[in-house]
Amino acid sequence: MMLPRRYLPPIPALMALEAVDRLGTASAAAAELTLTQGAISRALQGLEGQLGVPLLIRERQRLRLTPAAKDYVAEVRKALHLLASASLTLRANPTGGSLNLAILPAFGMHWLAPRLARFTQSHPEVTLNLSTRLKPFDFVTTPFDAAIHYGRQDWPGVHYLKLMDEAVLAVAAPGFPTLTEATDILRHPLLQLESRTGDWGRWLAHHGAPGLRPSGMMFDQFATLTQGAIHGMGAALIPTFLIQRELAEGRLIPIFGPAIPALGAYHLVWPDTRPDRAPLRSLRLWLQAEATDPALTPSGPPATLAPGPEAQ
Repeated sequence: MMLPRRYLPPIPALMALEAVDRLGTASAAAAELTLTQGAISRALQGLEGQLGVPLLIRERQRLRLTPAAKDYVAEVRKALHLLASASLTLRANPTGGSLNLAILPAFGMHWLAPRLARFTQSHPEVTLNLSTRLKPFDFVTTPFDAAIHYGRQDWPGVHYLKLMDEAVLAVAAPGFPTLTEATDILRHPLLQLESRTGDWGRWLAHHGAPGLRPSGMMFDQFATLTQGAIHGMGAALIPTFLIQRELAEGRLIPIFGPAIPALGAYHLVWPDTRPDRAPLRSLRLWLQAEATDPALTPSGPPATLAPGPEAQ
């Protein structure tokens, strides 16, 4: 239900308030917005009158927002950003069907990107925009419609479509010393992802040596971690679907045992508070088909659909 109009101030007045907060004077705000200083002052006075709350403290030549107005303008800035993003999306695809997807870089490159041509061919009405995000975020304050998530189902306020389980393999460059038992790995340099610092401890526990949490050189992405291993910097635990070519070409070799199940899985997530849009529904159903096709899925069991429009 729409709020009463008295709570929806004119956008020019909100832009004036945001500019004054950022720039400190009405004259600077006027220059940025291509208005007169008088127009800025009238807009701010009208905004105070409409809201019934003082917003500004006038100190000589400068304007300072009250503490309450500071909180208010922070929310206004988010809203203006979302409106601008919506307008850009409309201009990019005036017939509709745009979808903004946040992806994880390694998964996006190795699993999603090789498949996307099939999606665009079967759904030419959808314009898919991809951006990288490494961690969960608030869908309310971003323009994203959905995201690729790795881990457990611990992202609040979303539906889940499981895409793929993951298995990790201990690898290193050719010539790495032979290990007779798993704990021999502790005598060598270890490489690890900064978002998965417990992986080596879980690997050791899987091989009968629980309670250990070895440290190692940190990387923020699998791409640089893989290159570190290839160039002999140490041993690494890397998902098998990311290094199929490197293993086939002999640039990386397994150093102890087969791949083991990883702690998490890959999911498509989307907010559970938004109405279902046709472009997202098309992507979701297509990804479900891709993930359940054994000829196309690198590893892991079939996908399962969390409660959502298709599961109800």
